[in-house]
Amino acid sequence: MGRGSAGAEPSLGQSLFFNHITVMILPKPNRLTPEQLSELTAIVTEFGCKIQPIVGTVRTIYAIVGDERHELMINRLEGLPFVDRVDTIQSPHKLMDIKSDLATHRVRVGSVNLGEELLVIAGQCTIDPKNPNYFLETAQAVKEAGAQALRGGVWKPRTNPYSFQGDARSLEILMDASRRTGLPVVTEVMEQEHINLALDAGVHVLQIGARNALNYSLLRQVGRAIAGRTTAVMLKRSIHLGPLNEFISAAEYIAAFGNPNVILCPRGTQPGLDGYRNHPDESITPLLKERTWAPVVVDPSHSVGKAAYVPACALAAVAYGADGLCIEAHVNPSHGIGDDPKQAVTPAALADIISQTRAVYALRRGQPAAARA
Repeated sequence: MGRGSAGAEPSLGQSLFFNHITVMILPKPNRLTPEQLSELTAIVTEFGCKIQPIVGTVRTIYAIVGDERHELMINRLEGLPFVDRVDTIQSPHKLMDIKSDLATHRVRVGSVNLGEELLVIAGQCTIDPKNPNYFLETAQAVKEAGAQALRGGVWKPRTNPYSFQGDARSLEILMDASRRTGLPVVTEVMEQEHINLALDAGVHVLQIGARNALNYSLLRQVGRAIAGRTTAVMLKRSIHLGPLNEFISAAEYIAAFGNPNVILCPRGTQPGLDGYRNHPDESITPLLKERTWAPVVVDPSHSVGKAAYVPACALAAVAYGADGLCIEAHVNPSHGIGDDPKQAVTPAALADIISQTRAVYALRRGQPAAARA
């Protein structure tokens, strides 16, 4: 992906997500040349606006940031030979809205285009830097079970300040596992230093955890950091129940800096349902898909909080329309740290989950029986 133009970063006063109306420029070619972008920028600058490129998989669109209501500016833009049309969008989610010009965008993780094939991310809740072999063995096992991406917690937000908070040394273990298996990796970041270290190491998907889902400062930091990269972000739903628009708006914070590779991840909410760690919320998937094009990857492990319940929750998630699953797995859960002893499934159980959920996924998409095998 190409990098956005310098100085085009949204500001709080005139951003892509605080106005309810924005203007999107759709070029005739898939992407503008530097000369064409310069001509575009010169026009909007005359009217006190800026251009923010939004880089999609196939096509780049160009949002006007500022007071976009100048009729003369719009007329001049529409008169450019390389501009197909100029659209006005009335939505609080100018980029994430299902009717936006990013509606055909596909987020890719490793070999999987989300929406075309069920993505399964699996691995340990927390990487133990004292026992790296557990994670390396788990990585190989989840690959053999059929997972296409690897999760591993390097840094961990913990309720108890005396609990293990993670260790930057675990990042080396995570990337070693990625090199050995060829799988892309997902890890959570909680501050700017984590973001920098993860991107420098080559992490493929940054996770924003439930406790930080509404940390708008962090969302902006991540958005800035991944602009111009192929890196994706998996945004978990806030730990406390909130409106769906709040969830989608949080994704908008990230995408507004030019990289729309955002994955929405329901993971259960509070208050919890008696017997489960949280209140499973995989049923919101169809509601999200009515409002946004963004792929939905459900985390059944944190939703229910007990390994025995994960298979049923995973099946329900796919039946409701999830594009993928993020599952905690460990070669020896009782020897894991963090949530693994109670939440992580074994590789054998993971293989069964993957087989069954892929069958449901194929059935839901109307594929023939042979494709479900």
